[in-house]
Amino acid sequence: MADTKREIERKYEATGTSGSTGSADGPGLPDLTRVSGVAAVLDRGVVDLDATYYDTADLRLAASARTLRRRTGGDDAGWHLKLPVAADVRDEVHAPLSAQVPRALAGLVRSRVRDAALVPVVRLRSARALHHLVDADGALLAEVSVDAVRADRLSGGDGSAGWTEIEVELAEGGDPAFLDRVEKRLRKAGIVPAGSASKLARALAETGTAPPGGTEPAAPVTAGDHVLAYLRTQRDALVALDPDVRRDLPDAVHQMRVATRRMRSALRSYRKVLDRAVTDPVGAELKWLAGELGVDRDREVLTARLGEAVAELPRTLVVGPVRGRLRTWSAARRGGSRRRLTTVLDGRRYLALLDTVDALLAAPPLRAAAAKPAGDVLPKAVLREFERLSGQVEAALTADPGTERDVALHEARKKAKRTRYAAELATPELGKPAKRLAARAKQLQSGLGEHQDSVMTRLALRDLATQAQAAGESSFTYGLLYGRQEKAAEHSEAGLPAWWEGAVSAAERLRRTR
Repeated sequence: MADTKREIERKYEATGTSGSTGSADGPGLPDLTRVSGVAAVLDRGVVDLDATYYDTADLRLAASARTLRRRTGGDDAGWHLKLPVAADVRDEVHAPLSAQVPRALAGLVRSRVRDAALVPVVRLRSARALHHLVDADGALLAEVSVDAVRADRLSGGDGSAGWTEIEVELAEGGDPAFLDRVEKRLRKAGIVPAGSASKLARALAETGTAPPGGTEPAAPVTAGDHVLAYLRTQRDALVALDPDVRRDLPDAVHQMRVATRRMRSALRSYRKVLDRAVTDPVGAELKWLAGELGVDRDREVLTARLGEAVAELPRTLVVGPVRGRLRTWSAARRGGSRRRLTTVLDGRRYLALLDTVDALLAAPPLRAAAAKPAGDVLPKAVLREFERLSGQVEAALTADPGTERDVALHEARKKAKRTRYAAELATPELGKPAKRLAARAKQLQSGLGEHQDSVMTRLALRDLATQAQAAGESSFTYGLLYGRQEKAAEHSEAGLPAWWEGAVSAAERLRRTR
């Protein structure tokens, strides 16, 4: 089993002598009772920590600011995986001590590690002098540690290094602004923010080869530059979201599915830039992945929609164990879809897709249009997608009510999404006209999405009603909800002309700027 703790901390190093407390071999701490809110600084003694950090031979985890370690000593001995969340904020995933990397943690780094072995790269031994900053009631505000560190390289180098650093970790539920007050006091004592983001980063830099640093990409100029920049952004999002999906974080499945669809859409919309003979097979695999992600996403949407619909009903109209049946139905669907999705992310096909995308970006199959000015190529691609959307909207408006129109509206939604993504890709070059069209296409997509959600919700309600009847329960509430979803679909259809008019106007503005 693994559990997660949100960690908010800052690291410091001394530039000169300072105050009165701390390690005898390292910098002292100034009087932190002078920090507003701190009533006392409690000495918690010294603990010895021994941590071995694991990474691939080419340091893929370190290059992405992720650390995986096995540590003994202290009150949290075990395996720790640290995942960046924001500046000074990381999620630390814990697993019990074991000889090998725990399977749960290995899964959370698989999108970056792929088939590479995780090997010991650095051993860090620290003598940690602990201090607790507490308020007048004795409540913990932050933990301050002075760490005397020794680092030994285990692979990729054979050096050793030693230093002393200070960490200030905010107590759970604390106000991050408190760290600003502590930092102000530390700076006055000559203690400044550390030059390295983590102990591991410093150890790698001082004992051998450090991970390759990220380089700021050049500003895109040609049409090919813009398409490749967009594809890289989606690839990076896909890789970064993988562990969030495995951890079942809110909206992670949806965002990963969006990144997958954006990438596939770009390959299709900008086929004049990239050779379809190479990209079509990649697009097919991206479609497969989006479909697998959709199983879980569709469950999320349906569960939320049904729950809200039941909550809006007066109690007198909720006849029978409706909420209980909905929970059972949702849990059964959730369990199956979650297991299936985890199997997909652990599978050979998915990892091969990630490798294929990397290879495509490393050696892109550029066509002649890729070298042309972006202002000449990108608008044409966006407007081609809009013309496809136009034909599908016309088909939807003229379709007979019922299944035929539902299908046509769903297809129009997919075309609106492709138009939106094509315009988003072009926005850095084309500016407001493309941004406006993307916004109008998104509005259309969202409205038609509501319609499609009502269609899928009605199918679920029929399923629930059938189960209820088989169990001898009333199906009255499910029928009532079905009728309300029909009304929601009619409302979406009524909004289509106005949404479409807005999209047409935006497309005309883009056309005039060409």
